[in-house]
Amino acid sequence: MKFNENSKILPWIILLALMFIWGSSFILIKKGLTVFSSDEVGALRFVISFIVLLPLAIINLSKIKSQHWKYLILIGILGNAAPFFLFAKAQTEIESSIAGILNSLTPLFTLIAGISFFRLKTKWYNLLGIFIGFTGAAGLIYASGSKSFELNFSYAIYIILATICYALNINIIKKYLRDIDAVTITVFSFFIIGLPIILYLLIYTDFPVQLVTDPNAFKGLVYISILAIFGTVLALIAFNQLIKMTTVIFAASVTYLIPIVALSWGIIDGEKFEFIYLLWILIILAGVFLVNFNKKIKG
Repeated sequence: MKFNENSKILPWIILLALMFIWGSSFILIKKGLTVFSSDEVGALRFVISFIVLLPLAIINLSKIKSQHWKYLILIGILGNAAPFFLFAKAQTEIESSIAGILNSLTPLFTLIAGISFFRLKTKWYNLLGIFIGFTGAAGLIYASGSKSFELNFSYAIYIILATICYALNINIIKKYLRDIDAVTITVFSFFIIGLPIILYLLIYTDFPVQLVTDPNAFKGLVYISILAIFGTVLALIAFNQLIKMTTVIFAASVTYLIPIVALSWGIIDGEKFEFIYLLWILIILAGVFLVNFNKKIKG
């Protein structure tokens, strides 16, 4: 699969497509959780993606060089497996719209990871953006706590950890996997740790029994399959290509468009929405804007 990496409009098309696809992922996770546990949702999302991509992995095995494997393992864990489990766990107590909004912290952590580990140069206003973004996130967590701030934060921390994983993943792809195409990166990030996740799903969860005994199991599988095929496989191929075509901060910026779709789905599904949320959302977006300010797209 080839992309025109010199196109100026293609990155924006990919960005908008990812906004809709990933913005819809949180409501699909929520629907999956009505049938399966968070561990089962995370594992199923990974396993279904692995199965879909397996033929491509077998065909393209010769493309991978020995020095690539360690980075593909890291991407498999940081970019896929860990976030899948973390987001599912968080959404057992946090509404899907709030999860989508908190996901917009990814560009902040992308910048922090880039400065800390990948020698990314930055300006003072980018650092100010990090502080403003965190302030907005803390306010949103506090405002959305239906029981207590402590309870809500104890689950919101799973999303924060997931965004840190995404940030490290983005920087690793940009720095160490420039010579591998986006499809190959996606395929092998699942292939390389697929078997352990399958064994976990079959041995350490109730999924096999539930599949046979629960009449709602098929409906839950449909939701997670849509999530895996569109929100994971196709979206990750497009996102990995976006990273290679642009800057890491531009690619991560998709996460501050995602809340628009996630919030819309949440309202449609009857989730609580308070107008005070808008204040904290705007503060988060202001922080992300400052983080992204003065960063230009290459090509």
